[in-house]
Amino acid sequence: MALSLMSSDNLIEVKEYLEEQYHRYCTSSFIDDDPIQIPHLFDSQQNIEIAGFFAATFAWGQRKTIISKSKELIARMDNNPHEFICSFTEADLKSLVGFRHRTFGDKDAVSFVRALSAIYRNHLSMDLFLGSRGVSNPVDAIRAIRSCFLETEGVYSTSMRHVANPDAGSAAKRLNMFFRWMVRSCRENVDFGLWQSLQPKDLLIPLDLHVGNVSRELGLLQRRQNDFKAVQELTEVLRTFDPLDPIRYDFALFSIGVSGGIASGEQEI
Repeated sequence: MALSLMSSDNLIEVKEYLEEQYHRYCTSSFIDDDPIQIPHLFDSQQNIEIAGFFAATFAWGQRKTIISKSKELIARMDNNPHEFICSFTEADLKSLVGFRHRTFGDKDAVSFVRALSAIYRNHLSMDLFLGSRGVSNPVDAIRAIRSCFLETEGVYSTSMRHVANPDAGSAAKRLNMFFRWMVRSCRENVDFGLWQSLQPKDLLIPLDLHVGNVSRELGLLQRRQNDFKAVQELTEVLRTFDPLDPIRYDFALFSIGVSGGIASGEQEI
């Protein structure tokens, strides 16, 4: 692991640097340019969960586009995704025709609505759904969500490519980010802290190109691939910095990355 290659002085220096960057970026202004603004449009837990799930699913590419396409899909559900998902008819699904974000098309939107309907017609929230499955960690949470998709009639098999599978080696960046949004709480009110089925100490780092590159530059990650093994390696290192809330450093690692790296100055979106 990366930790074994670093001196105690270097570790302290890196931790202090990440703490500084966390407080720089984990502010209410972070919401303005990030897809997390989508669930912040709502007050009810159900709409926060559903809007967040879609926004996280769309979270690859430019953030402005992710935000725009998330708002478009929600508008197609009459800006009340929970009501739409719980009460839609087959005729209502026509409102999704023509939607596309990169490789996520209207058939995928239908699949997601059907699978989410199976959750919310039987459970008050996604959190309670996961609790009913005995979930206690993010991997089991992903397995439960994947199982729901696979078990739901009318879900297209091709839509499963949009639901990550860590058992096949996927870093599951978007779902781990979604879990961070739902599970963590912070005084800055960026993440929501709504869920009880998962605890902040058990979360896994949302690993993408930015986070991977910065982590390697800092000496926190040795594995070259951005896969599930790298997620485990980096998360274990971050737990030595904060055992109760290791994933808060995602704010620092991601924001440093999108701003152009450690040596860069101002953040570019």
